[in-house]
Amino acid sequence: MAEYGTGPVVARVGELAPGQTKKFVLRCHEGEEECFVVNRRGRLCAYVNRCCHVPMTLDWIDNQFLTEDKRYIQCATHGACYLPETGECIGGPPLGKFLTPVPLIINDHEVIALCPRCSASIERCGSKRKYRSLESLSCRA
Repeated sequence: MAEYGTGPVVARVGELAPGQTKKFVLRCHEGEEECFVVNRRGRLCAYVNRCCHVPMTLDWIDNQFLTEDKRYIQCATHGACYLPETGECIGGPPLGKFLTPVPLIINDHEVIALCPRCSASIERCGSKRKYRSLESLSCRA
């Protein structure tokens, strides 16, 4: 996976169809985080791959995060269900808690992940790179 400015290129625009997910590793100052991106009705959202209840990975089988109907992100360990758009747990032990969002940006048809603590400002994390066609893809306001 190529590094681009402040983070890795995790996908290309249009690569993931609605209801598809893709895992990636994000290297931040604290080390490596396994993360995933999900296409929810044409909108990309990304989260750290860690349940809010017990710090375990969420995927049932490698890279399978969604319920059968593809409406929710589901933890393989305890069955907790999270809204893909916000990461909020709506059922299961961590009810009301949120997955850790991973900010995404798009540049020249590449989807780039940023370290979670970089969400307030790209420049604060050490990059002053100018992005052409910069568009925020984050699902949380």
